[in-house]
Amino acid sequence: MGVILTDELLANIDKCKLIDIRSVDAYNGWKENGEAKGGHIKGAKSLPYKWLHYIDWIEIVRNKGILPEDSLVIYGYDQEQVEEVAGQFEKAGYPDVTFFNSFSEWMGRDLPMEHLERYRQLVSAGWLNQLITTGGAAKFNNNEFVVCHVHYRNPSDYDEGHIPGAISMDTNSLESTETWNRRSPEELKEALENAGITHDTTVIVYGRFSFPNNDDQFPGSSAGHLGAMRAAFIMLYAGVKDVRILNGGLQSWMDSGYEITKVPTVNASVSFGVDIPQKPEIVVDLEGAKDILSSPENNLVCVRSWSEYIGEVSGYNYIEKKGRIPGAVFGDCGSDAYHMENYRNLDHTMREYHEVAEGWKKSGITPDKRNAFYCGTGWRGSEAFFNAWLMGWDKAAVFDGGWFEWSNNDLPFETGVPE
Repeated sequence: MGVILTDELLANIDKCKLIDIRSVDAYNGWKENGEAKGGHIKGAKSLPYKWLHYIDWIEIVRNKGILPEDSLVIYGYDQEQVEEVAGQFEKAGYPDVTFFNSFSEWMGRDLPMEHLERYRQLVSAGWLNQLITTGGAAKFNNNEFVVCHVHYRNPSDYDEGHIPGAISMDTNSLESTETWNRRSPEELKEALENAGITHDTTVIVYGRFSFPNNDDQFPGSSAGHLGAMRAAFIMLYAGVKDVRILNGGLQSWMDSGYEITKVPTVNASVSFGVDIPQKPEIVVDLEGAKDILSSPENNLVCVRSWSEYIGEVSGYNYIEKKGRIPGAVFGDCGSDAYHMENYRNLDHTMREYHEVAEGWKKSGITPDKRNAFYCGTGWRGSEAFFNAWLMGWDKAAVFDGGWFEWSNNDLPFETGVPE
């Protein structure tokens, strides 16, 4: 192993593969080490040191397209960690590994950097802990914030342990239990006000992932962090100006060594303060979905598993019809209706955003188009939406009714592998 200096790296940056071993949050843009500028060196891949001790580490490396024939340059905050990762690469048969120990110089010289456009809306456990304990993690319009432990009809999920100060929020308070669409403006206003949330409140949402089982009567009860994405989307639609997601959900909080509590928190009722919705443009209803399908400049994106897309399964125990909406672009969530493996890392943090955008681009899903994401009833579509929205894709939306509404309206559908 050798060391590469800044000018040498600049001269050879197109010939090597940069590996950033800092946290996913530092990679996205958070300044976790007092640096003047956040983000990562342009073109770098995210491979946090935390993952080095996963049994699947080498699989993660290969899935990221990091190959033995690549010239690797590794950098991070901690030089010992950088050298440890470099050594692991060498043991795995990567012969050309060097490390860059002048990251601070790179930032100081204002050399090419990148960051997730809306990284502030995707927070780390450390940021949230600082906010809870000192109130000093960020500057807000006011001093009010609410942390929501989101679940679906499963209050025991909250009772068995949650982040201190978090309130319990059932997705049923935001979604209709008949259509699974967002509730009416009047119902949303009541639910948010009862939760102590105004349009000016900073809201941080998270959930617990407990390995959903499709044989359960209510599999979604174990997909809390996916439900949190849905709750965040509906809040954004309603008009909460500062909605944030805990990256990785409750798992990230526990991985960071922070305590959970069983002491409940109940907020006093407030007035939401503005009419609902404030962001109607991020929702597409049935007629809007038909309009998008008729326009070659836009995409209706199916965020479902391949088996759902080709009609082998419906994906849900309460949806009978199997198939896909004709003309919908495949957005590939993962294995089933309650998992999002292709949008998440193994620790449930959001996947490196460059990888998501690259995968979408192959299917014609690009930021210049109006992309309306849908799934069965809105959860997976909401998570895909947030991937796009966090990247600054302001034309992104969710087709709220999804396959559930489409299939219940006797509309055309397709099955089988598309030509």
